[in-house]
Amino acid sequence: MAVHGLNVPLARQPHFAQYLTMNVDGSAEREIARIAAAVGDTARSKMLYSLMTGHARTATELALVADVTPATASAHLQRLKSEALVRVVAQGKHRYYSLDNERVADLLESLAVLAGKSRDAFVPSTPDHLRAARSCYDHMAGTLGVALHDRLVALRWLTSEAGERDDAYALSEKGAAGLASLGIDVDAARRLRRRFAFACLDWSERRPHLGGALAAALLRIALQRKWVSQARTTRAIHVTPFGQRELASRFGIRLTART
Repeated sequence: MAVHGLNVPLARQPHFAQYLTMNVDGSAEREIARIAAAVGDTARSKMLYSLMTGHARTATELALVADVTPATASAHLQRLKSEALVRVVAQGKHRYYSLDNERVADLLESLAVLAGKSRDAFVPSTPDHLRAARSCYDHMAGTLGVALHDRLVALRWLTSEAGERDDAYALSEKGAAGLASLGIDVDAARRLRRRFAFACLDWSERRPHLGGALAAALLRIALQRKWVSQARTTRAIHVTPFGQRELASRFGIRLTART
């Protein structure tokens, strides 16, 4: 599917419908339509996108985000939970909702790309602070995320995964050594029940940033080392002065003032 002149591999994204058997009785199509309807409601979509920060929220907080009553929010959340779009964790007297998994975040990011498509030349309308650097569920996106992806490929830390999806990456020996020097446990990332590394089309840049378990580990390290800071209420990520120096020296990424 072409979006702004790009060949967007939506059919290869690990979204829910991809795992459904396309039976002749139309059951897969019905599943796809049901999931699309769940995401397509305005209030539910506001809730889902608010959870793209990676932080869990209560039903009361999500009701405010969606501008609906608590009772209506509860019904919406039940629908999202039944479709495996969100999960809930009880802690004390509170119940906290978050995206069910990384595939939901990939779906939302791809939908944001489609929502912004145009026949005209691509001109991003994303607010500067979100376009510069933000979270996409649990990994880095925006200008920073795309730059990091490009440098990891250019440095040959990441290589195309032979025999896998076109958007999947393998980690070279050089890349494994480099990431280990940062304190990333590559083997632990591989053992997680999720894709290891893949190209995730960026909503604002229309180019790939890195997704998967490896990308999540990179964001955790960046936060631990104070390269970046992250607000709890927005998806925006701020690169610290120390982080700018580290990104430049380690990866050759030189950020503009906007980032």
